[in-house]
Amino acid sequence: MTRALMIQGTGSNVGKSLLVAGLCRAAARRGLRVAPFKPQNMSNNAAVTADGGEIGRAQALQARAAGRAPHTDMNPVLLKPESETGAQLVVQGRRRSTQEAARYQRDKGALLNVVLESFRRLAADADLILVEGAGSPAETNLRRGDIANMGFATAAGVPVVLVGDIDRGGVIAQIVGTQAVLDAGDLARIAGFAVNRFRGDLALFDAGRDDIAARTGWPCLGVVPWFHDAWKLPAEDMMDIASRGADRDGACKVAVPQLPRMANFDDLDPLAAEPAVTVQIVPPGRALPGDADLVLIPGSKSTRGDLAFLRAQGWDIDIHAHLRRGGHVLGLCGGYQMLGRRISDPEGVEGAPGAEPGLGLLDVETVMLGDKQVRLRQATALPGGAPVSGYEIHMGRTEGPDRARGWLSVDGRTEGAASPDGRVRGSYLHGIFSSDTFRTGFLAGLGHRSEHAYEAGVEATLDALADHLETYMDVEALLWLAAPVRA
Repeated sequence: MTRALMIQGTGSNVGKSLLVAGLCRAAARRGLRVAPFKPQNMSNNAAVTADGGEIGRAQALQARAAGRAPHTDMNPVLLKPESETGAQLVVQGRRRSTQEAARYQRDKGALLNVVLESFRRLAADADLILVEGAGSPAETNLRRGDIANMGFATAAGVPVVLVGDIDRGGVIAQIVGTQAVLDAGDLARIAGFAVNRFRGDLALFDAGRDDIAARTGWPCLGVVPWFHDAWKLPAEDMMDIASRGADRDGACKVAVPQLPRMANFDDLDPLAAEPAVTVQIVPPGRALPGDADLVLIPGSKSTRGDLAFLRAQGWDIDIHAHLRRGGHVLGLCGGYQMLGRRISDPEGVEGAPGAEPGLGLLDVETVMLGDKQVRLRQATALPGGAPVSGYEIHMGRTEGPDRARGWLSVDGRTEGAASPDGRVRGSYLHGIFSSDTFRTGFLAGLGHRSEHAYEAGVEATLDALADHLETYMDVEALLWLAAPVRA
């Protein structure tokens, strides 16, 4: 009989995703067929599944930890922000519409049946489902029609473990305060609590742990110290990548302009994991560093809007100066589109219909199309034939003379474009730097060495994370708390 347990947090970014990944690996090592599940996620950093759908990047990592291929049922509702008040709605892996936040909040309850359908389909091929909540159940203004936290847990009959983040401070108030605002029905779902990201001597928090237990009546299932190797795992949040290079002075510097609607920036994870590489995320208001080897323009959920923002920061001027100094520029997906002479959106796929001049660094033009390309890809590098695994996730078609210098081969056709001197390149293919041989050759072209086996490092870190949780959480008790999935 399939069982399920849900990890909810006292707020966003308390470490739920990482805990679920570690528990997936711990359960899989016990011989259980494990599946991760997140009813609703909000992220522009999506992963592509084998059936050509999209899910949150964190669920793809959790699936890897569980030893399973990512599937669209693992994250049936994905919101991809396109503006301050609107987001693209992806349901069971497929783009459904773009919705304003107010409308989505009003109508989201109608998606509960879709969420439960995916959940039960996963349950048909698993012994255990580990569910991740979103944000916090304490956001009582969002409770009506909720599908992300207690609304789902109640509908599916899944017990909940509540996690607080002590590194933020006030963890006692986080957990006790959450109990104070939940109604009786939601409180009945909570089976225990855990405290995450502790630094220092664990014994110093014994009294705090006991105080939470006494005030709530919930058992403590663990006080988890900070997992220092988390930076070796793919990041879901751009700022997680930014923090990784803060204390590193690598010989190779990669500068990344921080665009408002950056998407699918997992391209940066393998570079950030290289000991000799510093990935510097450049915030608005600061110039791109003059000593960068590479300026990498990432994907975007709103290409024309992010291009206007890039110009407003003066980064277009910095990029031209960077090239005059002999530097290299790489644009991926939306960044590739920006490098061309023109971006046209006659049907208003990404906003108001219209066209904008690009940066003019590649002799190509892009026309936005409503047909979204979402697929896994196997490619080879040109020249040399190094194997490359990646994926496409974009709307738009790019053509022009510089396409004749495509630097990847996919299914016998060239992919991407390059300037005559090869120092400006673009491609629609994401995830290319995960391939060790390709990354080694790319860095060699910048005059630097690769010193890291990325995929092997991710696997070793997932095992280390599972060991960490086995030490500091009562994993057996957590598994015992999991309840049978309703038919």
